[in-house]
Amino acid sequence: MIASIHHRTLRLVGGASLAVLATAGAARAADLRAPGTDADWYTGAQAQAVDDSWAVAVDGSTSVTSNSSAFGSITVTAPLAGAPTQSGPRVRVEAIAGTYSYPGQAVASRVTGYQQEGSVMAGYEWVWRDAALAGFIGFNARSNQLSVVDPGNPVVGTGLGLRVAANFYANPTDRTMVSAYGSYSTKFNAYYSRVRLGYMVADGVYIGPEALFLGDDFFRQYRIGAHLSGVRFGPVQMSLAAGYVQDRVQGSGYYSSIEARANF
Repeated sequence: MIASIHHRTLRLVGGASLAVLATAGAARAADLRAPGTDADWYTGAQAQAVDDSWAVAVDGSTSVTSNSSAFGSITVTAPLAGAPTQSGPRVRVEAIAGTYSYPGQAVASRVTGYQQEGSVMAGYEWVWRDAALAGFIGFNARSNQLSVVDPGNPVVGTGLGLRVAANFYANPTDRTMVSAYGSYSTKFNAYYSRVRLGYMVADGVYIGPEALFLGDDFFRQYRIGAHLSGVRFGPVQMSLAAGYVQDRVQGSGYYSSIEARANF
């Protein structure tokens, strides 16, 4: 039940959503997306950087919940023309995989789901001095299988869907940031969204609240928590997040996620 983002750990920010970024499992994967998503967890400072020698951004994410889901995602985003720090067309490829479980119809039974998803999208990103906005459209393929037959779960099987996604980042002031990511797929009507606010506590490092909403034809979930974004380890930027999760099927629990971005 995580994002597709995305996704049931939901999803796995740039995305990035997040989820990404379906069944209980689909949603859980979506939240990884985030990811961002799809990959929107990085602070966004790269968009304003002077160094435009890199050509590809790789975002990775993993997310787990206390109510039985774990998902991971990887997203690759590259400009089709020009430098990535300038406005222009983009292409994005994403892969998500994870597992989740929920109570079955029989007494004391549980259903385990296994989800894999891949998407290819093209779009355009507008880059300004203190903000960036990107939109994508493409296709996603998703496979969701269950350990036992569950007639109450309609998001089972393998198929293709049309997918759209958008992400936004801005620095309203010198010490604040806001980022948002959202995606939707016609396959199982899977959706994923995340909003983050941040205040700079160190050079390029932000802390603040985040909210996520995701779901599909089987589940609905929301998460409320806090994030620490922009922590650097050499060429890699990291983000940590944790908080409360409420799931229509699984009930309440806690979630945590780790996300990273590297430029090549």
